[in-house]
Amino acid sequence: MAVLPAQQHGLLVLNKPQGPTSAQCIARVKRLGQKKIGHAGTLDPMARGVLLVLLGHATKISGHLMADGEKVYLGTLRLGTTTDTWDAEGSVTATAPYDHVTPDDIRREVENWLGSTEQEVPPYSAAKHQGQPLYKLSRAGRETPVKTKTVEISRAQVVSCDLPSATFRVTCSSGTYIRSLAHSLGMRLGCGAMLTELTREYSHPFGIDEAHELDAVLAEPERLPERVIPVTRALPHWPKLRISAVQEAGVRNGMTVPYIPEAMAELPFAEGLKAIMLAPDDTPVALAETRIVNAQPVWTVLRGLWSQ
Repeated sequence: MAVLPAQQHGLLVLNKPQGPTSAQCIARVKRLGQKKIGHAGTLDPMARGVLLVLLGHATKISGHLMADGEKVYLGTLRLGTTTDTWDAEGSVTATAPYDHVTPDDIRREVENWLGSTEQEVPPYSAAKHQGQPLYKLSRAGRETPVKTKTVEISRAQVVSCDLPSATFRVTCSSGTYIRSLAHSLGMRLGCGAMLTELTREYSHPFGIDEAHELDAVLAEPERLPERVIPVTRALPHWPKLRISAVQEAGVRNGMTVPYIPEAMAELPFAEGLKAIMLAPDDTPVALAETRIVNAQPVWTVLRGLWSQ
């Protein structure tokens, strides 16, 4: 019987397979001795690709991972069919002819995704209404409210077009529903559309080339430690601030650390700067932010990276 590794602290970049939910993938990795575990950015069961698994102290950086970077998706849609989930896993609610649509029409509508826009949230999603996920309300046959959210699309292009299907690639802000993009395109073209395939190729700051297959991770638990990426690599644009052992003890007790210009020469002081505090042995101690306290510039703890 394989010896399970100790609790790890860092990120595991997983290549989620099609089929299981993100939560089911996390539950399987949890059985490898990882009691403290989470993830950044849910993927639908139909989707595959980069799923950032957070282990140990890294579970505390989820909000910063989600806020700091974009995601890249490769998707395929099919014209002429609308479903209740806006993808191929749902029940068909309408069909319509699509013979009036040309490849140029598809390219034009995909390019229209660019920029900042209000996106309708799918009725089958984890978004909540009065504390209940929309998908639970939908499955119970209850009416779901129309919810929207602001998303940012920085790149959008058609990769191939073989009507009634078209494959596209988008770079977007965290939380964008790719199903919604396909659904809205079908509505604008007057024939409906559903998402049939989806791969997340990149979730800041990691690409699918760094991702590990779920089956391989589960089959080789002894290799988990070598597959885990340190917290410092997860936030590559955050500068590193090394503190002394005395300061580390103070930080763990809620104390601030004086801002010393010489220690951060490449980063002039401004309120709201963020950094990763490192102990003398390079162990991440906390996520920190600069503030003015009692007229003095200091580093304050945003989130401690030690066990509570």
